[in-house]
Amino acid sequence: MIAAPRSPRLLVLSAVVLAAAGAAVLGVPHGREPQAPTAAATAARAATDPSSAAAVPPVGKPTASTSPATAPTASTPSVLESALPVHGAGTAGDPAVQRNLEAAWPSDLPAADERELLTAGRALLRADATGIGRTQWPTVFPGSGGAVAPAFAAAGFRVQAAIARRNGSPDKAVVHLVWAGTDRGGTFTDLRITDWHFIHTVRKGTTTWTPQPRT
Repeated sequence: MIAAPRSPRLLVLSAVVLAAAGAAVLGVPHGREPQAPTAAATAARAATDPSSAAAVPPVGKPTASTSPATAPTASTPSVLESALPVHGAGTAGDPAVQRNLEAAWPSDLPAADERELLTAGRALLRADATGIGRTQWPTVFPGSGGAVAPAFAAAGFRVQAAIARRNGSPDKAVVHLVWAGTDRGGTFTDLRITDWHFIHTVRKGTTTWTPQPRT
């Protein structure tokens, strides 16, 4: 039942998530920083290459830099690392995932509609992944009354972040969810991405957001 994301905006978000996660992993140091050259090495270099002597400051005497200030090479990975946690960061990294989603796609729905959509989207994702609660949406999960082997275990399943946004018109919306879970093979994976589409309908004089079946 878990399908690949189809929304163009979701594909962009997927690329941002994967690229930032990869950059954050690359930004993690894997060894010790290279040590500064010793006084002997500095003197040897100056003796063999006179042009370098003027560029090498005397040992033990601080000098003012005359070259333009440049950002350290590790600044970019550290920024990405703070914006998005690496895989396996656990619940402590979930707020960063939420901030990343909100920054990528600013809110454009009334607060009440957004709350309704997020509640429904989270419940739909849980039902789709674990099989729990599918009977609430017979049109979304046809045949849910029978025995269905869930794709993911209920234990350990969690929604890491979620946003609800308009989807092309005032009467359409999409809920983007980033989540984590353990599949039937016992493999745990986080930063999974799923979307649910809704339309604004009127039932018995009350307007509501109705989820659309996954195809």
